[in-house]
Amino acid sequence: MFEQTFKNIDDILHKDAGCSSELDYVEQTSWILFLKYLDDYEKDKKTAAELAGKTYSSIISNEFRWNVWAMPKKDGKLDHHKALTGDDLKDFVDHKLFPYFKKFKSDAESADAIEYKIGEIFSELKNRLQSGYNLREIIKHD
Repeated sequence: MFEQTFKNIDDILHKDAGCSSELDYVEQTSWILFLKYLDDYEKDKKTAAELAGKTYSSIISNEFRWNVWAMPKKDGKLDHHKALTGDDLKDFVDHKLFPYFKKFKSDAESADAIEYKIGEIFSELKNRLQSGYNLREIIKHD
């Protein structure tokens, strides 16, 4: 199952003008998976806090949560009216999403904070995908 999913993603990346090598494929797949994982991590932390009778304050602003920018859903399916695609998606990722996460490094209280680590990761990354349509296809494989 996962093997076929990654093959499908590699096929999409192979078609994209911004990704020319296997290293690009790994880098691009990694940041996408990382953001999906981070969203799941935040949900788990919130659930654990609620079960303990506490509140959890997300480190990610609502606009940058996976279920808002990447996979907005309605009735359990992708909401095509809210989902960015094409140039809109690419512009959001390049000009809002990446700068937002890069800023975590300078805003963190210490180098041990998760925010610092997230900022460090994104300060080393670049979205190489040239097509927001290809990016949308990759995201749909979540």
